[in-house]
Parts: sequence; structure tokens; C-alpha cells
Amino acid sequence: MSFSRVTWPVLSRILAAILGGYLFTYAFTAALARLLPLEKADAVIVATLPAFVVYTLIILWVFACRSAWRAWMGIALALPLAALGFWPKLLEVLG
Repeated sequence: MSFSRVTWPVLSRILAAILGGYLFTYAFTAALARLLPLEKADAVIVATLPAFVVYTLIILWVFACRSAWRAWMGIALALPLAALGFWPKLLEVLG
């Protein structure tokens, strides 16, 4: 089976949409749950509700980008969200 030059960018976009979209949505949900001024259980539930829309929009956005490289760079925005959402918990575990 021979892959053409077109196949690799499509596979890269599929990975960016599925895996990158999941990681971005996970980081977004964690950051939103951390920032909401609610009790912890309520904040998690409220932050989870928009996650379905965010994941769908990320998948659509990945395939709307001009290149797979731009899609992956956009997914890289999950790093600051992940730091915001998980840094306090990491400090609790380490401290």
C-alpha cells in the first residue's frame, strides 16, 4: 500500500482532530472548572457541559485550517489552559 503526498496531511489532521481536540477540550474543561466561582462539584458539572460543543468546534476547525501545521499550532494552545487548570493540583501533589 502506497501513501501519496496527500495522505499524510489528512492523517495528521485526523490525529489533530481526535487526539489534539480531546487534549484541548480536556484542558479547557479543567481550566474552566478551576476558574468558575462555584463549589467544586458544581464547577465540574458546569464546565463539562460546553465540552461537547468545544470538541465539535475543534474538530471542524482542524479541517478548516489551511494546513495541518496550523491545526497543530492551534492545538498547542492547550498548554496554557492545561497549566491553568492543573497547576494548583500539581502543587498539592508535589508539596
